[in-house]
This record gives sequence, C-alpha cells and structure tokens, in this order.
Amino acid sequence: MGYTHWSDTAYASVTSGRQDQARDQIFRVSRIDPAMDPKGLQVRESRDSDAHPNSNPIIVAFDVTGSMGHVPERFAREKLGGLMRMLVDRKYIADPQILFAAIGDANYDTAPFQVGQFESGLEMDMWLTRMWLEGGGGDAPESYMLAHYFAAYHTSIDSFEKRGKKGTLFTIGDAASKPLTEAQLIKVFGSAPHGAPSLRDVVDAASKSWEVFHIQVAQVRKPTREMTKGWKACVGDRFLVLDNADVVCDLIGVVIGLMEGTIDLARAQDDLVQAKLPKEAIGSILQTAKVAAKRR
Repeated sequence: MGYTHWSDTAYASVTSGRQDQARDQIFRVSRIDPAMDPKGLQVRESRDSDAHPNSNPIIVAFDVTGSMGHVPERFAREKLGGLMRMLVDRKYIADPQILFAAIGDANYDTAPFQVGQFESGLEMDMWLTRMWLEGGGGDAPESYMLAHYFAAYHTSIDSFEKRGKKGTLFTIGDAASKPLTEAQLIKVFGSAPHGAPSLRDVVDAASKSWEVFHIQVAQVRKPTREMTKGWKACVGDRFLVLDNADVVCDLIGVVIGLMEGTIDLARAQDDLVQAKLPKEAIGSILQTAKVAAKRR
C-alpha cells in the first residue's frame, strides 16, 4: 500500500458534492467493513517504493462514538484535502502515508476498532469513508488504547525498521481512556499474546516506534482534571486540548511540520493565515503545537 500519489484535483472531484450530502450518503456502511476488521490481522505495512522512497507513516485514529462522529465526517467532507495540502504541497513531510482508524468502546460496541491501510494517494479517502460510524459508546471512558496496541504490535514500517525514524500516531477524542482486558483484545484482534497491558505500558510499547499524541476535542467535552491527569500520565505534553474541532487537521499538520523541522512557528502562522483560519484558531493551534512537537 502507499504507492500512488496525492492529487488535490482528483480529491476535489471526488468530494465536490459532499457538502450537500447527509452523513449516511458519505459513510454508507451499516456494519464493519470486512476489510477494516482487525480480527486475525497480522500487520499493516508502510513501505518505501520508487514513488515514495522515504515513506513516513501517520495514523489518525478517530473516536466514532456518539459524541464524536462529526470529526471524521468533517474530514470526509473537506478537511482531508487541507491536511494533504500542508503535508504534500507545502512539503511539511516527505512521502506521507496515512492510515485511518476508528475507535469505539470495547465493552459495548459491535465494532470497537476499525483500521484501514497506509496510503499515499486518494485511496485514503476510500478507507476514511468505509468507516462505520457506529455511534455507540457506553460509559464515558473509551477504548483509545486499541489504537496504541495496534501501532505497537500490528504495524511494520520501513521508516523505523530501515532508518530508525518513528511514525506519528494521533488519537482524537473527548474522553478518558480505559484499560484493555485480554477478553477485549481477543474480541478485537483474535488473540492477546501480550496479555492485558496497563494504559502506560501500551503507550510505552507504541512509543518505541511511534511519536504518540492525543487530541482532546474540548468543543464537545471539556477535559476534567482527572481526565487530563490520566492522559498526561501516558503521553505527557502530547495531550493536546483543542476547542475548535474544525481545525484538528491543521493542528496535525503543524505538529508534523514542526517535528520534521520543515517549518517554524512563523512559517506555520503564515500558512494558517493563508488558509484563512480565524485568528483565535491560529493562536490556539500554535500554542498547542509549540510544546507538543519536540521529538523524544
């Protein structure tokens, strides 16, 4: 996967009518797509190729429970194009390969985790819109650590294996994260050879080959002191609180560009101004990204 090229023109053609479509016209599935079911999954691969000799894998994992389904919907309607313009056209990072995943609640949901493939071109929109926005969830904490478990044990990436460079993982949600049980891991992945790691242990395992971030969409639910403490215990300053869900993709792009060293804060501000973002949103993105983008 990840051998094609991104075309902004082709993406605009594919998405031209989406502003007038209902959610179920964009996300047409009413159950998990078998191609996105991680049960029995060995690995998802991000590989170098002649077209993309310096592949850089990026995982964007959305909370798709009832309160959060609007975020992947906004990505599918228009925001993915903006992110790719930052990464590709403005050269924030070489050869990005994006994988989209969906997170739910492993206790209550039929499909608590869905995962696409790493893609460089328009195929990533195909995986994005194959997501089942189940809209479930149960108790307030969600099973975000399924994304970290997947990154730790079910990915194989040339950037790290060949060049020692980590991929980048963003989870996006509005709640605390709950620990994983062996029964949940067997339900989702079909096996649990690593037992049931604690929250910190599963993030540490993912962090061996991934730069790990969590974006808290405070527009939906303000983080409590306990929620903030829990996330910071796992990801530290990479717990990113963002009031405006519309600028999630801009934050992702700026964090990646700052980590890569291809932009500085002044360049990021100029690019966000050119993208016609509100002044308040620009300030929030820059302040949030500044601390988070330091490599570990």
